[in-house]
Order: sequence, then C-alpha cells, then structure tokens
Amino acid sequence: MSYIDIEDLRLYLDITATTDNGLLESAMEDAQSYIESQTNRRFRAVTDTRYYGNDALDPHDSTILHLDTDLISITTLTNGDASSTVIAAASYVLLPRNGAPPYHQIQLLTNVSDYWQFDTDYWVSVLGVWGYSTVPPPDIVRACTALAAYFYRQKDAQMFDTTAVLESGALVVPQGIPATVDRILERYKRYI
Repeated sequence: MSYIDIEDLRLYLDITATTDNGLLESAMEDAQSYIESQTNRRFRAVTDTRYYGNDALDPHDSTILHLDTDLISITTLTNGDASSTVIAAASYVLLPRNGAPPYHQIQLLTNVSDYWQFDTDYWVSVLGVWGYSTVPPPDIVRACTALAAYFYRQKDAQMFDTTAVLESGALVVPQGIPATVDRILERYKRYI
C-alpha cells in the first residue's frame, strides 16, 4: 500500500482525467521505493517475523540484540534454543528505553534467568509490528506526493530540464530530485 493515494496525487497535479492512472500508480510506487531506499526505513507498519543469529548480539553487552530494521512493538519473542522458548515481555525492554517507537534493540533484563540462545541452526525470532510508524508522518506524505509528481512529469522531461548555453551550443541537464524531498528524507535517514 502506497504512502499516498491516487486521488491526492491527481489533485496535487491538477489532473481530473483517469487516463493516466497507470503512470500515476507507477510514479507513486517509484516514489515510495526511492524514499525507503534513501532512508533505510519503511513508513507504514507491517506485521512480520524476523530472525536473528548471534551476529546480532552487541559485542560489548551480550544482553542486547540489535535489530536490522525499525520495530514498533513485539507480539512474540522466541529464543533460539531447541525448544523455541517464548521470552516473557517482563523479561526484556525495547531500546531506546526513554524513546517512543521505532525501537532498534531488545535488551534482556539482568534480574531474570533468560539469556539469548542460538543452538545449532536456531535463531531468535521476533514476531512484531515493523516500521517507522503505523502510518507515514505528514512530511513523508508530502515528500512522496512531490516525488511522485516529479516522476510522473518525467514523461515530459524536456519541459523540466535546465538548459545551459555554452559557446559550443546548448547543454540540457535534468533538474533531478526536488531539493525539498531530499531535505525531508535527510531527517529520517537510518545509518546501518
């Protein structure tokens, strides 16, 4: 599901006809894909199970398991032992501790007997809600709308190119991704 809907994009572009719906949907998908690849984040939550091996353990604190993507909440945390033991919610905390989602680590509490186990061919599994947020933040929606509009307009790219006149002739240079989009995305980048 896209961060924006086609009606909002049509309104933004001042298009009333539905003849370009295929192009608009393609532009919306490309915009969302670009945003996710530039930020290393997904801005709409999905419920999924992710698996982690002992390489996800913090090298300085073996109670901490590093997550490779944003986590909103955990439904079931299962240890990597041969019995697939479920770890009770009272036995761990999500980090950053004082922050709101998204979370990036799970820490086992030291006052409980649980510890991370990775028996042969077993992984810790985390069933939960993954993503930066359950719905995209308003500025991500704006960035997606502007970027989808930019991608859609590329069908008429010669109108949006910058022309530089040199002594040897004219040079046409595409303008590129709108600067406002890049400024918004910069705030959300997750470095891994």
